[in-house]
Amino acid sequence: MSDHLPADLLRRLQDGVGAELLAALPPYREGEALRLAQRLRGEGHDPELVAAALTQSRLRARARPRLGDLVDDLLLTADGAEQATRPPVAARRAARLAGSGVEHVHDLGCGLGLDALALAEAGLAVTAVESDPTVAAAARANLSAHPGVRVVEGDADEVTVPPDQGAFLDPARRTPGLADASGRTRRLTRLEDLSPSWSRVQQVAGQARATVAKLSPTFPRGQVPEGTLAEWVSLDGDVVECTLWWGGAVDSPGRAAVIGRSGPAGVVWHEVPAPAGAPADRLDSEVDLQPWIAEPDRAVLASGLTHALSHACGGRELDTGTGYVTAPTPVDLPWARWYAVREVLPLHPKAVRAWLRSRSVASLTVKKRGVRTDPEAFRRDLRLPRRPTGDQDVTLVLTSVAGTPRALVVEPR
Repeated sequence: MSDHLPADLLRRLQDGVGAELLAALPPYREGEALRLAQRLRGEGHDPELVAAALTQSRLRARARPRLGDLVDDLLLTADGAEQATRPPVAARRAARLAGSGVEHVHDLGCGLGLDALALAEAGLAVTAVESDPTVAAAARANLSAHPGVRVVEGDADEVTVPPDQGAFLDPARRTPGLADASGRTRRLTRLEDLSPSWSRVQQVAGQARATVAKLSPTFPRGQVPEGTLAEWVSLDGDVVECTLWWGGAVDSPGRAAVIGRSGPAGVVWHEVPAPAGAPADRLDSEVDLQPWIAEPDRAVLASGLTHALSHACGGRELDTGTGYVTAPTPVDLPWARWYAVREVLPLHPKAVRAWLRSRSVASLTVKKRGVRTDPEAFRRDLRLPRRPTGDQDVTLVLTSVAGTPRALVVEPR
């Protein structure tokens, strides 16, 4: 069963018999899809409509971990679901853009419309432009409850944004239609492969009062344009994007990390700006290693702001690029995790194996950064028993301390 649906079939799922059929489907299970399709056709349903409804059901099941229960109200395409923004991230971005003073935003390349949906819910009027007829049909369905949103089928490169209005761009970073066995399309990483192009993104930013672009979390820090704010955003430990702001949406240019943590009351956001002053030095000697090390959230690492952690706790990085900071005592930070250092061992399987065999080990967690060692290969070289009988949970950090590869035995705080 193909994941591709023509625009006319998507429209038939939006209301009437198609919407009723889609709403009545049970939770999608791959092993039962064929039998379910045969039953529905046997009940007199249009075979094309049955196939379309089951395709939507499968796409919703695949997108649910990313988009949550919102998928139950959406029409999806495979490529569109892969690039769709997680709702809490889209809501935060929309709120900031609304706070810049613009009242109308042009979403240039709106995809399935999830960012336009967040912009509308933030009180903004939206013109959403999409060139693909099928994706545009899905966006119209997804945004039909919001009269302040207009979906236009056309070329985003031909749109001129008025100087008193805002712009949002989410350049395509995947190869349309080329999917692997799991249904994921190939990710593009080079700036020159973006669509709209990187030069077009910057051109729009020069036109609009406030502009925001959603870019890859691997966006090169050296390419951040002067006068912009680049935010590397993580949600529950997963770095999801680099958000680049221009114009009236920029309070303080530079780089920042934005960390989201989900909780019972929703997502709580923490912003980590670049600290004033020079980056903290790395350790000069292994003897300077303190009793504690801290590991910052991945957004802090992606933004190159490990020194924000060093400044916050009065510590020093174990070695340049490791991301681990050592300090005499822990400092409570919502975007860093602390570990007590129990042992410092040579980064060699034989030495670590001897230490482990003298302990009662129940489980072993291996972390690494700043060294070339393959953690899985290192674990295999330890030749641990397949069924450990001990009662101690051990965490190893494979890293570099003042230029020397080390295996640190640590205990999570």
